[in-house]
Amino acid sequence: MIYIFDTNAGTSQLTLKGELHKYLIKVRRHSIGDFISFRNRENIELLHKYKILNIEPRVATLELVSSELNEIKADKELHVAWCIIDSKSVEKVLPSLCEIGVSRISFISCERSQKSFKIDFKRYERIVEASMQQSGRTSFMSFDTYKNISSFIEEFPDTKVFDFTQNILKDSRDFRRVLIGCEGGFSEDEKKLLQKQEVFRLNSKMVLRSESAVMAVASKILL
Repeated sequence: MIYIFDTNAGTSQLTLKGELHKYLIKVRRHSIGDFISFRNRENIELLHKYKILNIEPRVATLELVSSELNEIKADKELHVAWCIIDSKSVEKVLPSLCEIGVSRISFISCERSQKSFKIDFKRYERIVEASMQQSGRTSFMSFDTYKNISSFIEEFPDTKVFDFTQNILKDSRDFRRVLIGCEGGFSEDEKKLLQKQEVFRLNSKMVLRSESAVMAVASKILL
């Protein structure tokens, strides 16, 4: 773990209790004199380094050693427009999308999206925060929803589309937004709507699941 979120990070002393104490002292086996890094969600760009002063069975006391500006983020931003799929599938790849550097995900209700799927943004945010602490990332991923593809394209006409085509992605320097379909792909009406957009595919003969496509495309563009 690169750093730990704490609402009191930045104060002269920190007190560890409960699950965090159990994790750092009993699981990670930190001892007196060890240094641990913390960040505060309110000013996440600052990295606070603390030294463990005292360890008791249920409490540990840490002293602030230094605070410095230390931002870690991707070199470019990528906004993914993702037709809604099962949240369980989203959750499996969300940590990796965070580590890669995806900046924003807009979930779109597409014609082939199952209406029973519910989006839990609070859960997604918790998953992303855990990934941030593991990877060191210091920029939060944002989430939102759109009622259909038409409303999204109207707002973001520069969106590029991942779909079946002869156009293989070779240069991703100008990519800012990409639309990826759900299981079964886009409907005929949606494909007609997207005729004016730049459509591409990856250099693979395999048919990718929606979550595999998001991972592959994001990696190609950002890494």
